Amino acid sequence: MQVIVHGGAGSPADEPDDRQRVLDEAAVSGSEAATPTEAVVAAVTVLERDERFNAGVGSAVQSDGIPRTDAGLMTDDREVGAACAMPGVRDAAEVARVVAEETPHVQVAGVHAVDLADDFGVETGVDLWTDATRERWAGMDEAAPPATGPAQDHLAWVDRQFGRDDAGTAVPDASEAGSDRDDARDHADGRDHDTVGAVARDHDRFAAATSTGGRWAALAGRVGDVPQVGCGFYCSRAGGASATGAGEDIARVTMARRAVAHLEMGRDAADAADLAVEELADYTGAEAGIIVLDNRGGVGEAYNSDAMQTAVARADSGDGG
Repeated sequence: MQVIVHGGAGSPADEPDDRQRVLDEAAVSGSEAATPTEAVVAAVTVLERDERFNAGVGSAVQSDGIPRTDAGLMTDDREVGAACAMPGVRDAAEVARVVAEETPHVQVAGVHAVDLADDFGVETGVDLWTDATRERWAGMDEAAPPATGPAQDHLAWVDRQFGRDDAGTAVPDASEAGSDRDDARDHADGRDHDTVGAVARDHDRFAAATSTGGRWAALAGRVGDVPQVGCGFYCSRAGGASATGAGEDIARVTMARRAVAHLEMGRDAADAADLAVEELADYTGAEAGIIVLDNRGGVGEAYNSDAMQTAVARADSGDGG
């Protein structure tokens, strides 16, 4: 089993060595699995359970003061599962697997996804807050509206955090407006640490999975690229990809699908990754990263942000896997 994992494209990490050790552990854990699906879920679960990453524990907080998780996975035979907008669910990739393997659907959302997780033995009611996210939320320059307040109040607050006025127009000097707005804009532009993901290959079989805690100070219920097929994740017989970065922009260009399409046209994993990032930048100007495996055993990674940490592991089965 061959596995590559990423910990998000964004600004350089405060603890890069510690994060790298966790990424290495995740890749090794995945490489020891029996199937590509088991491999990507095992790898991503390691990252979801470590608060250094914006997935599972340590997820971003939305405008109503609740962290919510999203995840999606796909295999080369087009089996797909995704789950999104889940409060209290740490192991989001495991829920995506439940959707793929146990339901006739490709995506389940919100409290119903939480109920599904609970019914299939995935832990729910988990405290996704960390000391860092509590401190950051408490230190916001402008307190969020009441959790049960009107949606338009939440939207106006979100716009201000992202450097937009109440009419939705960009504020010219938003970059100088204060640290919280800067932090929120960093998430919006893909410069802060974002999703985690994995791609696995066993001979000619593939799986890809991506998991996230979303954007900081996003509108309650916001869902980005991660659980959308072809955006945050994609697979075919040519290979698989997992994307990370500016979620809305990744969704606008279906970034993971683009990378795999390049594999299908004969490009190797390295070229496919480079082209996907270049296309995203050309169309949107956004920052993002992507990891790719191809059916020749090639490994690709590319990003146009300041940093993206990855890890690769391989456990040979003795017959070319």
